[in-house]
Amino acid sequence: MNATTDYLTFEFKKSGQAANSGIPSSAYLHVPFCRRRCYYCDFPVFVVGDRKNGENSGTIVQYVAALCEEIQATPNLGASLKTVFFGGGTPSLLSVSQLSHILETLDGKFGIAAGAEISIEIDPGTFNLEQLRGYVAAGVNRVSLGVQAFQDELLQACGRSHSVAEIFEAVEIVRSAGIVNFSLDLISGLPHQTLEQWETSLKSAVEIGPTHLSSYDLIVEPGTAFGRYFEAGAQPLPADETAAEMYRLARSILTEAGYEHYEISNYAKPGYQCRHNRVYWENRPYYGLGMGAASYVQGRRLTRPRKTQEYYQWVRSICAIASAATPKIGEETPQDIYPAIDQNVQVSENDILLETLMLGLRLAEGVSLSALTQQFTQQTVDRIWDCLQPYWRQGWVEIVTADRAISYGIEPLEATLGEGAKLPLSGNLRLSDPEGFLFSNTILADLFSQLGTDN
Repeated sequence: MNATTDYLTFEFKKSGQAANSGIPSSAYLHVPFCRRRCYYCDFPVFVVGDRKNGENSGTIVQYVAALCEEIQATPNLGASLKTVFFGGGTPSLLSVSQLSHILETLDGKFGIAAGAEISIEIDPGTFNLEQLRGYVAAGVNRVSLGVQAFQDELLQACGRSHSVAEIFEAVEIVRSAGIVNFSLDLISGLPHQTLEQWETSLKSAVEIGPTHLSSYDLIVEPGTAFGRYFEAGAQPLPADETAAEMYRLARSILTEAGYEHYEISNYAKPGYQCRHNRVYWENRPYYGLGMGAASYVQGRRLTRPRKTQEYYQWVRSICAIASAATPKIGEETPQDIYPAIDQNVQVSENDILLETLMLGLRLAEGVSLSALTQQFTQQTVDRIWDCLQPYWRQGWVEIVTADRAISYGIEPLEATLGEGAKLPLSGNLRLSDPEGFLFSNTILADLFSQLGTDN
C-alpha cells in the first residue's frame, strides 16, 4: 500500500507511538505445500504431489526446520500468543510430530496463553482421524475445512484435489476428533457456476452445521491458471449481476440459519467468530512467519520472500543477526531484527488511517467514531463524512448510535445530529448489509482518492 499512498496527508494526533504499534499476541504461520495448485490460487505454494506429506517429504522436513529457526530468531516482544493460525497451502500435509514441534517452538519462544485459539486450515482427503486427534492433542482447537463447492464438476473446474464425497468424509473425521469449532470455506462466481448450484452449496453447508462459514467471491488474479484462461467478467464466469445475487443469497440463507454476518465474507454462530482474523480487521499487530508470510510488528509491515530458496537464505541471514547480538527486549529496531528487504515497509500515519478504514469497514460493526476522533482528530473524521455522505444517501453507509442505526430516508440527519449534519462523537460508521458490502470496493476507492487531495 505504501507505494501508492506516500503522497497522502491527513490530520493526525501526535503521540509517542502510533496507536496500533503495540505488542503482537497473534501469529500466522505459512505452510506452503499442496498436492496441486488450484486454478485460482496466487499464494506462495510448493506442489509436492499426491504421495508426499510429513516426514516422507524431504522438502517438508527442510521447511519445518527453517520455519522453527525463523521462530527462534524472532524477538519476543513480551506478550503470550492468544491466537495462532496455520495457513497455506495445505497445513494438513504436516505430520503430527511436525505440527507439534512447531507449536512447541512457538510456545518456548513466545508462550501460548491458556485458552488461545489455535486454528489450522485442512483440505478433504489430506488427513485421517488419528492425525487429526494428534493435532488436537498438540493444541489445535479450531479447523477451517476447504470445501469451495458441493458439485464434483465445479471442484474439477477449479483444480481441487478432492471430491464431494471426501468433503462429507472429512466432516465426519472432524466430528469424531471432537472438534466443535470448525469452519467451511465456499467460493462463489466459479466458471460455469449457476445460482442454483450456489444455493445447493449453501444449503449443504448449513445442513452440515459448522460453527463458522466463509463465503468468498472468486477473484481472477494475474499469473494464476484462471488469469490465463479467463478475462474478469467474461464467460464462462457468472455475470456481475449474477455474482451480486450470489452474495445476497448467501447472506439470506446463512443469516436465516442463525449465522451472524460479522464480516464481508464471514459468518459465525454466536460466540464463534474467528478471533485470529479479527486481529487483521482491527489493524492490530501480529507476527507472520514462513515463506511469503506478512507480519505487522513495531509499526512495520514485512513480507517474507515468496520463493523457497530465497526464503531459506533470508532465514539464514536473520539467524546470523540474532546470534551475533541479542538486544534486550524493547531495544530492538526493525533493522536489528530484519535484514534489508524490498517488502520491509514503515507504515506511515496516512497508511494507518486508510488501513483502519479499509479493514474496519469490512466488519459488521464498522469503525468507531470516538476512536477515529481520538487518533486522527475531528477534522479528519469530518472529511471522511464529506466523502461518505453520497453513499449514505444511497443506503450503502449507516451511522450507528447507542440506540439505533441512522439510514438515509428514515429521518433527516440534521434532526438527529444537529445543525450542519456533523457526525456524533460516539457510535460507529458502517457499511449496510448487503448493499454497502457489495459496493465496498467503490466506496473504499473513493475514500482513498478523496482523502488524498487537499490537506
